[in-house]
Amino acid sequence: MKILHMVFSQTGKGSYWRAYHFGRELAGRGHDVTLMSTSPARRTGVRVRALNGMTHVETPDLFRGSLRSGWDPWNTLCRIFWLRRRTFDLIYAIEARPTVIYPALLLRRSLNIPLVLGWSDWFGRGGSVEERPNPFVRGLLRGIETFHEEHFRTMADGTTAICTTLRDKALALGVPAETMRLIPDGCDPDMQGSPAAAQARANSGLPADAFVIGYVGTIFHGDAKLMAAAFDLVKAEIPSALLLVAGYCPVDIPRLSRHPEAVIQTGQIPQDRLVSCLASCDLFWLPLCDTNANRGRWPHKLNDYMSMGRPTVATAVGDVKALFAEEEIGVLSSDQARPFAERTIELARDCGRRERMGVNARRAARDRFSWARLTDELETLYLDTIARFAKRGSNARPPRRSQEEAA
Repeated sequence: MKILHMVFSQTGKGSYWRAYHFGRELAGRGHDVTLMSTSPARRTGVRVRALNGMTHVETPDLFRGSLRSGWDPWNTLCRIFWLRRRTFDLIYAIEARPTVIYPALLLRRSLNIPLVLGWSDWFGRGGSVEERPNPFVRGLLRGIETFHEEHFRTMADGTTAICTTLRDKALALGVPAETMRLIPDGCDPDMQGSPAAAQARANSGLPADAFVIGYVGTIFHGDAKLMAAAFDLVKAEIPSALLLVAGYCPVDIPRLSRHPEAVIQTGQIPQDRLVSCLASCDLFWLPLCDTNANRGRWPHKLNDYMSMGRPTVATAVGDVKALFAEEEIGVLSSDQARPFAERTIELARDCGRRERMGVNARRAARDRFSWARLTDELETLYLDTIARFAKRGSNARPPRRSQEEAA
């Protein structure tokens, strides 16, 4: 197949990695894959290069930094212009922000090919838009996010949902169940050959006798406050405890803690240093408050934790709860600081249990969450979608369930 993977995200961020790993696997199976993402810096000119068997297309955007997130009309037009003379057999569009959905729908119509629409985050009303601290921005974006997130779902010929909450939302909107697959994120195989903990600590400059709790990536402010409060409680019981916040994180975690000297926040760092930091940790944290924003996503950092072969202390939110019931890869807590800290202290004092959970976590990363296995499901969805599209007639819209069926 000749497949277009399209994301609004900047190269190297967010859903780019989902499209990238699926694309790399599909290219390895002989498919012709084009991956389109937003350039981190370019304002003019489309950049095209070969990338791990794929064609990688970076489109320019007039906004800066985190604002380069799928809203720029210039980016949208550049994509439409670049795609106008290309041919594909299928489009996989992850999320429905303007730089993705409008070029995808135009291409679908002009080529008479099926569109698979991915849903990876609950952005709109009730979801992550409610986590924005500025009430004006929150009010401005709520309607726009909700419209783009929901309006186009039933126009797609196939759908992927990253978690059960988004699957259920799609079904409620009228997306037919037979056209949908629940496919979480996978584990990066390149992270599974991490250095030994002792060597990693030496590389990272961390004390050999410290108890290091790891967290990676971005965080909502409410989750950050939960994490800092829990760390203060852990620090009172385990004086050697350090909290290592690796990679880009928009919240100043040390300022939220009573022990800022014990919180190490690296900021954006190269991938090899990130892996070394994670390999230095004794266990990982996943402190998610029980909100729609956290229920309506798959926490990709958990895949990194499993890849590193360490246990995770997590709150029982979203699909994490079911996963931990099926796989002994960590322990669950409520989304309160004291029980979260208590579960951490219990696990910290049981080295044998941590080692056993670490082995289980690495096995789950290798087997259950391998990108190869998940790509099997996506490839099957592609083939099924193409077959349904051809049988139905290329100009017909996919059937929409009635309100009674959706209920």
